[in-house]
Amino acid sequence: MRRAVCPGSFDPVTKGHIDIFERASAMFDELIISVFHNPGKDKAMFSMEERVEMLKEATKHIPNVRVTCFSGLLNEFCKKEDAPFIVRGLRAFTDFEYEFQRALLLKKIDNDLETVFI
Repeated sequence: MRRAVCPGSFDPVTKGHIDIFERASAMFDELIISVFHNPGKDKAMFSMEERVEMLKEATKHIPNVRVTCFSGLLNEFCKKEDAPFIVRGLRAFTDFEYEFQRALLLKKIDNDLETVFI
């Protein structure tokens, strides 16, 4: 089974996020959308539980999506979920530079992880 994790703060979920979820869900057997706690960001607009519920409602039309939450290291979460793929959405070319560095670091930590950019 090809399983991918799409991590983010999703505070709040946007139409851009939904577009990424719909496109990624066509590429994988299961897409795990996971809200994570980012201690580097200021106070969130919505609680983690509220964001999970909003995502469940917003993605109920996508049959192979599961919504969850986590805190900790992304590579450990992916291993726990048996998901060797990470989906990252890019809004502009400047996003790629930052996200590519993150992907390289994750690859160095765990060579089995692949990052897919949409």
